[in-house]
Amino acid sequence: MTAGTSAAGVLALFDTLEPVAPEELVGRWRGAELPTGSRLDGLLTLHRWWGKDVVDPETVHPLLFADRRGVPRPVAPWPAPLGLLRRAPGLARTPVARRGFAAVRPLLRARRPGARVRTVVHRGVGTAAIVYDALPIVDAFRRVDGRTLLGLMDMRGLDEPFAFVLTRDGAAAAR
Repeated sequence: MTAGTSAAGVLALFDTLEPVAPEELVGRWRGAELPTGSRLDGLLTLHRWWGKDVVDPETVHPLLFADRRGVPRPVAPWPAPLGLLRRAPGLARTPVARRGFAAVRPLLRARRPGARVRTVVHRGVGTAAIVYDALPIVDAFRRVDGRTLLGLMDMRGLDEPFAFVLTRDGAAAAR
């Protein structure tokens, strides 16, 4: 499920999958973008996005990024310039932006959770979702298999879907 597809294709697939209960999201998840032609495709990967960490339904770190040693660290989502990313995502792809984010990423380390898990109705079906505290973002999920989820980011002002896959991190049990 890492190859790209069309927006219509990923939405059709999402609609065939089973919903997820909120407690099923608990754990650390390795993320991978699923290119659909969204103007945001590739941005998270370019900036070393690692995944998500759901400690419990009230304690969610929705953005883990790999540090210089490759260790996933929670990053506060609220400083993200969403308006700029929606209008001009190419700016975030520049070498200057990449170096800038890498330089400030340690300063953005989250000290507290940035989201919660709730059941939401997305595309007509009640399913688990990560609801960000300070941003107009909801990540809704459907189950691909026992270790894999398909996620769709719903963000105010973004018409096309931004799709990603989460795979349960087996190494997280040892942390």
